[in-house]
Order: sequence, then C-alpha cells, then structure tokens
Amino acid sequence: MSALILDGKALAEKTEQELSARVTSLKTGSKGQTPILATILVGDDPASATYVKMKGNACQRIGMESQKVELPGTTTTEELLAKIVELNNNPNVHGILLQHPVPEQIDERLCFDAIAAEKDVDGVTCLGFGRMSMGEEAYGCATPKGIMRLLEAYNIEIAGKHAVVVGRSPILGKPMALMLLNANATVTICHSRTRNLPDLIKQADIIVGAVGKPEFIKAEWIKDGAVVVDAGYHPGGVGDIELKPLVDRVAAYTPVPGGVGPMTINTLIYQTVDSGEKKIAG
Repeated sequence: MSALILDGKALAEKTEQELSARVTSLKTGSKGQTPILATILVGDDPASATYVKMKGNACQRIGMESQKVELPGTTTTEELLAKIVELNNNPNVHGILLQHPVPEQIDERLCFDAIAAEKDVDGVTCLGFGRMSMGEEAYGCATPKGIMRLLEAYNIEIAGKHAVVVGRSPILGKPMALMLLNANATVTICHSRTRNLPDLIKQADIIVGAVGKPEFIKAEWIKDGAVVVDAGYHPGGVGDIELKPLVDRVAAYTPVPGGVGPMTINTLIYQTVDSGEKKIAG
C-alpha cells in the first residue's frame, strides 16, 4: 500500500494564492481597504515571538495587513483586557489573535473570552466553541479547523468512520472531536488517564494525535488502512505518532513537518479574510 500524503504545506500555498486574489478584489471594491489581523504578544518568549512573526509574514504574503501589539511581561489581566476591548471597538481590525501562552499572572481564559465573537478568528472563545459544537456559524479553533480543511481537500471520507482523538486540550483535542462528530464520525476521546489506550487506537479508522508527547502513539497500535493525523511537533522533526513504520501500510497520513502545522496559520489567515469580507464588503 502506498499511503496518500496529506500535504498541508502544499494546500496552504495553494490557499494563499486564492486568498491573495480575494484580498485584491476586496481592495479594488472598497478603495483600498484590507482585512487586518491584530496580534497581541505579552512578554518576550522567543517561541511566541517567532509564531507571531510567522503569522505576520503570512498576512504580508497575501496582501493583507497585521497590527502588532506588544505588551511587557508585567502586564496585568486588567491591562490586557483593556487592550482587547480597544481592538474590539476598532472597526478597522477584523481579527484578533492573543498569542498563547501569556505570563502566569494573567487570567488567560478571561482574556480569550473578552475577544468579540466576530473577531475571534483563532477560535479560542467559549462562545465560539459552544456555537461550533452546536453546529452554528463560528470561527473554528485554527489547528483542528485546519485539519478538517486538509481532510476535505484530500476527499477523506469522515461520515460513519470511527475517529479516535488522543488529547483533550481546549484549543485542539476537544474542538477536534466535536468537529469530527459534526461531520458524522463516531468519536472516541482519549487522554493520559485512558485505560487500554492501544486497544482503543486499534479500532480507529481515523486517528488524531494531539497529546503533546513525542511519538507517544506507537505504530503497532494503528491498524492497516487507517488515516493518520499527527498534530504534534517536537525537536528532531517528530510528532506525537510514530510515523515511519506506518507510511507503507496506512491509507493516508500527515507528514511532520509539513502536514498539520502549515494549516494552522493558514486557517487563521483564511478566517481573517472571511471576517474582513463580511465587514468591508457587507
């Protein structure tokens, strides 16, 4: 069996071309107005700074703008909330990204939930999560939504399949499970306290590794012909799933790197353009 490679990098590049055309059209029809993504970085964590820069570069590539908001590591919850309210009230800002994690003195959940629903292009608010889970219109969490877009682009059948999600984080595992459920999969959510994990994974038609531990999910636990989605990335270019032994016996898999990762930023930008079109074009 020659597995289908779910190439997130290629899909992201193709999507950027389409988004660039949409931004150009929007500018033409609105006398130069463009979608704007505001990125909030609190503190000086190098990894977070890199991620924010990558998101800004993605905006630039498609011709839209990013507004960088950099706050000191001593910022309080109240100060961050005030900045978010300011951005909510700015009609020229169409998407707001609060880079995770924030310094420990800040109530991160309170600040996430302060983001206006129509500007929650990273899909981090409880309101957005609830609307998504109920099948209502909402911007999905960027990584799981990116995975769903990747599966759709490669015509991976989801309806009726047994999907096993390993991980239950509020911005990956939980929304991933609900998105798959909304697409008519039968879903099992597993985590660090799950008993008989290998036996459950062996039942999976679709397995999503989102546990945050390098190669935690072993190849021998995964059945032949499964669709393997690895949402992890760790030093040495490995994910949450032991991929190498699988490439000749599964139906499809996401490479690490180049699979899920590029789709996360791409989905953030995709949803910002959508928000901008709704506001600018009406």
